[in-house]
Amino acid sequence: ETKMIWAETPSNPLLKITDIEAIAQICKSNHLIFACDSTFASPILQNPIALGADIVMHSTTKYIGGHSDVLGGALTTATVDPFWEKIRNVQQIGGAVPSPFDCFLLLRSIKTLAYRIKGHCENAMKLAKYLENHPKIESVYYPGLVSHPQHEIAKKQMKDFGGMLSILVKGGSENAKKVVNSVHIFAQATSLGGVESLIEHRASVEGPNTKTPQNLIRISVGLEHIDDLIADLGQALETV
Repeated sequence: ETKMIWAETPSNPLLKITDIEAIAQICKSNHLIFACDSTFASPILQNPIALGADIVMHSTTKYIGGHSDVLGGALTTATVDPFWEKIRNVQQIGGAVPSPFDCFLLLRSIKTLAYRIKGHCENAMKLAKYLENHPKIESVYYPGLVSHPQHEIAKKQMKDFGGMLSILVKGGSENAKKVVNSVHIFAQATSLGGVESLIEHRASVEGPNTKTPQNLIRISVGLEHIDDLIADLGQALETV
């Protein structure tokens, strides 16, 4: 009865990587629609349509907007076909269109997207390597690390590894919350992809039915100086 496979890669919040080409081949051989949420990668780092996806979704609120001032999303299809017409019809009838000013803000942001993504990636890699060697960190989830279980897949389909990472803090939920509450530069917020660095205790955001580890912290690495970010997380980890 399956009609569509939907994949999010990299995934939230564990940064799992799905092999887009492999899923595309499965979908084509079984006449399924393949939709891919590529928000964490942005259009700069990953092109699912070129790898065989039929539909790509981005939350434009995140990296495409990049300044934490727009709410929006985008669907891109590989072809203009009856399915595209149906999506377009839903948009027009439902009124799911951004305001002119939101469109202006997105057009402004796209001009700097490539260079912002470059900065996010550079900072995230340095922060991930620092945290990977920290004695109070149990695990680091970042596809750019060789230790990541899908690192080779990420290398194959992404131009770089993005600005999102998650960590497991030793000592459980209370220690993770204490770290989040002890930072000064990172803002506590559940969005991502903006120029400012954000941090959150993910299980608290997701609620009582979450399957996310209770000691997981999700970090959206911004464009501040990396030395400041490392120093801030370092002093926060010293509190546990």
